[in-house]
Amino acid sequence: MAITGKKINIKAQLQEAQERSVLFSRPGFLIRRLHQLHSALFLEETREFNVTPVQYSLMTTLAELGEMTQNALTLEIGLERTSVAEVILRLQARELLERKQSTEDARVRLISLTRKGKNLVAKMRPAVQRAHDRTISRLPKDEQEQFLLQMIRLVEANNDIMGVPFRLP
Repeated sequence: MAITGKKINIKAQLQEAQERSVLFSRPGFLIRRLHQLHSALFLEETREFNVTPVQYSLMTTLAELGEMTQNALTLEIGLERTSVAEVILRLQARELLERKQSTEDARVRLISLTRKGKNLVAKMRPAVQRAHDRTISRLPKDEQEQFLLQMIRLVEANNDIMGVPFRLP
């Protein structure tokens, strides 16, 4: 009976929210607003580093996985090639990463973090974690992990419809 009661409570809360705004019935609207919220918190916490969330994703991927091709990096972060190329150029101009020609294939460029890039990633970690924590901090503690799991499930279940899929292990 408790489970049924909980479902009714959730349904009632959802209906109440949707009566406040029709937009609360649209997952796309809510995802966009959450993205805006997180971006604002990320900027607030990391302003001194002058790094965007996408740049940070790229840099932390390189920090975790090491040197890789641009194509591999594209799949690792699930972003279009042209966008990744632009991010690479910006970070290279700041000497945070380097590109070098592959010794195995002259057409291939390998990308890696510089020492300066590795240091920046390490310095940013606490600020970025605060932004992530603040993004979900208004949820009750017992619901935060459930919320993250639900987002992971949606990303994984819909990964195949994207033009550039996110590489899943």
